[in-house]
Amino acid sequence: MKPGIKSKNVFFILVGSAIFSFGLVHFNMQNNLAEGGFTGITLLLYNLFEIDPSYSNILLNIPIFLIGWKLLGRVSFYYTLIGTFSVSFFLWIFQNWQFHIPLRDDLFLAALFAGVFIGAGLGITFRYGGTTGGVDIIARLVHKYWQVSMGKTMFLFDAVVITASFLTYINYREAMYTLVAVFVAARVIDFMQEGAYAARGAMIISSAHEEIADEINKRMDRGVTILKGYGSFTKQERDVLYCVVGRNEIVRLKNIIHAVDPHAFVSVTVVHDVFGEGFTLDENKQPIER
Repeated sequence: MKPGIKSKNVFFILVGSAIFSFGLVHFNMQNNLAEGGFTGITLLLYNLFEIDPSYSNILLNIPIFLIGWKLLGRVSFYYTLIGTFSVSFFLWIFQNWQFHIPLRDDLFLAALFAGVFIGAGLGITFRYGGTTGGVDIIARLVHKYWQVSMGKTMFLFDAVVITASFLTYINYREAMYTLVAVFVAARVIDFMQEGAYAARGAMIISSAHEEIADEINKRMDRGVTILKGYGSFTKQERDVLYCVVGRNEIVRLKNIIHAVDPHAFVSVTVVHDVFGEGFTLDENKQPIER
């Protein structure tokens, strides 16, 4: 392994690439569904000119690598190489040894499967520092030199590719289900990126803040941070409590607050990912296995 390259990251990038490739072959290609980005271009070339996606994926990404390797940084560039070449490898594997999954009569189900597999595969790959090359590198370059957001660039690129697919090899029904698959994939990617473990963060404003903090510490074994606040209306300084708890603990937290001060002001927000003691580390700063 080169310095900075973690074997755990490489393993999960390979897993993500395998899941992505399996979904592309067994749900997109078998059911004639298109896709956005460079993946959509490989499917376009396959259906128009019978060019194997496992080869076109690499050929399309070579010039992008040459342009974007400095932008990515050394470690990210290596992870991107691993992700891109492993996708091509697994595409070749699954095209030559594939299962027949009869879903042509239920394209909605095929689109859902395609979105879940592609989203999960890309989400795992992104979460561990990799990419599969392609449009995300272009989006970074456009953002750097023309200040256009990456999301807008990727959306425009996807729209162009899907439109081109609709005008060439897919019908209106397949185009609509392609949009369903793309939407589901985007949501799954967000879920994988934000973390499967969601928590709740509570901001508590109360004159009995010390008693509330003590009760949370004693009865829930959760830490509380005291922040300094200033009321714009009252023109008074107030102590504000901030506490993060698990989803299943939020009712207990509300009950504790209400028992101490029924008039406390409480704001609860969704925390998509949490790191640190009580969540990913125990009291001895050791990782908690989930």
